[in-house]
Amino acid sequence: MRILTVLAAATVAVAAFITPAHAGSLGEPGGTLALPLHDAIQILQAAEENRAGYQRSSFRHWVDADKDGCSTRNEVLLEEAFLAPEQTAPCRLIGGEWYSAYDNLYISSPSGLDIDHLVPLAEAWDSGASAWTPAEREAYANDLGDDRSLIAVSARSNRSKADQDPAEWLPPYAPYHCQYLTDWVATKMRWQLAVDDAERDVLAEATAGCPNAPVEVTFAR
Repeated sequence: MRILTVLAAATVAVAAFITPAHAGSLGEPGGTLALPLHDAIQILQAAEENRAGYQRSSFRHWVDADKDGCSTRNEVLLEEAFLAPEQTAPCRLIGGEWYSAYDNLYISSPSGLDIDHLVPLAEAWDSGASAWTPAEREAYANDLGDDRSLIAVSARSNRSKADQDPAEWLPPYAPYHCQYLTDWVATKMRWQLAVDDAERDVLAEATAGCPNAPVEVTFAR
């Protein structure tokens, strides 16, 4: 009986976010939401993807938003290095060590790394960013406000992924799949991006054996 009560309460809590007042929106910019992973997948807005009009240049990226001389790319490299690189003006990085979680590789040169948009720019466009302002797209492409949005990985793995979603590509290193999929869901929640049917099905199936831990986000828009 207690289990049924808990399940009923969880259902009510999730339903509260999909009333007409919240249709197409999970929350306001700056607001937060935390849901168990499996519930978070189901609450993402469903929509068919549409790539009409997409250009990578629609997302201005690797800017120096805080004017400290380091681009977004280098900010991520500095944050994720487990052995800090030497930094010379103007934010040129030499040496250092990084771990590429996609393929379980250690990399000792910035030139061997790409900064991956966990949810690719084209996928974001397909899923709702086509309707955003240029400023919103720039903010997405340079999102340093959530460390799940951008990740330093081997150039080879990033280029293998390209603009594919989890229905088409998962990291070669299988033990990372649960983290990757959870971060994918978090990024879509944070930016209120939609999922198509095939994407949602794979997210649900591939995370069935993953920890159903809370996914907490702060909404960026």
